[in-house]
Amino acid sequence: MDSRNPYSQSSSYMGLLNSQNFPYESFPQFSSQQTDAGTQSEDTPVDRKSVAEYSTIWEMKKEDIMMKEKLSKLAILDTLLAKKDPLTEAEEVVKNKLLAEYF
Repeated sequence: MDSRNPYSQSSSYMGLLNSQNFPYESFPQFSSQQTDAGTQSEDTPVDRKSVAEYSTIWEMKKEDIMMKEKLSKLAILDTLLAKKDPLTEAEEVVKNKLLAEYF
């Protein structure tokens, strides 16, 4: 040992440490670390059908949301057009915007 450096180790101690090191391959893998190609799920016709069904449902849902939004805006426009009193400046802006969007 080096008397000036208390952290230096003797060569026999370092040899002992190196002899006790094991390669990582000798340890068993966790189930989440398996790398065999056969363990990964394969794309089956059932999976593809499920994805297609979800895609179709999602498209229908998007169309439904768009139609509800349009109906909501048209209801607001209908209310603004049916008002007997003069519209405020904000209401006039909304009315003009909705008229430009749909007509």
